[in-house]
Amino acid sequence: MSSDMGQEETGGAVGVPRAVPIDQWDMRAQMAYWGFHQRRRTDYMRYAYLQLGSDADTEEAVDLTFDAVMDCWPRMLEMENLEGYAWTILKRRIIDMHRKRRRRPELMETAAFEAAVADHVEDPYDALTDAIALYAAVASLSERQRDAILLHYGMGFTAAEAADVMGNEEATVRSQLRTGRERLAYTLKLRCPEHPDGKNRS
Repeated sequence: MSSDMGQEETGGAVGVPRAVPIDQWDMRAQMAYWGFHQRRRTDYMRYAYLQLGSDADTEEAVDLTFDAVMDCWPRMLEMENLEGYAWTILKRRIIDMHRKRRRRPELMETAAFEAAVADHVEDPYDALTDAIALYAAVASLSERQRDAILLHYGMGFTAAEAADVMGNEEATVRSQLRTGRERLAYTLKLRCPEHPDGKNRS
């Protein structure tokens, strides 16, 4: 266990100091926390919704994220990569929500179906199969590649903005985007090599 992972990792295990209530922090720490909350809440909500596809699940995951951040905020202020640590907490809360769902429909199938129906396209089956193939391909990426792709293409972030929210270097995110795009192109070509009319979709 790394030194940065104390209370969040142990889940309040015996021997871990209890969180200091926010009203007992000094003013600098309080202002820093609420500034972080204001700066990141919308980003976290948008990202969590892409993963969960439910307003209620998204709000619960993000609320739990900020609860956990608040619990260890004074210690986080001393970390070299506060943003990266908070991002890790968000990712774990999203995983928790997926586990809580158990056998409920996954986001990828639900989102693809809703998009196909809402668009009233000429051939909703084609649109549905295309969307499912894309989401499945994105799901097959490494976690870092998937995050970069979702933030950049799903949320419209620049590489610099995506790096900022994840606590990464911009050059690292650019590399993840490049390798992610290459992987998607390869995977989608394998899954959908040819359109029924004989024309390659790529």
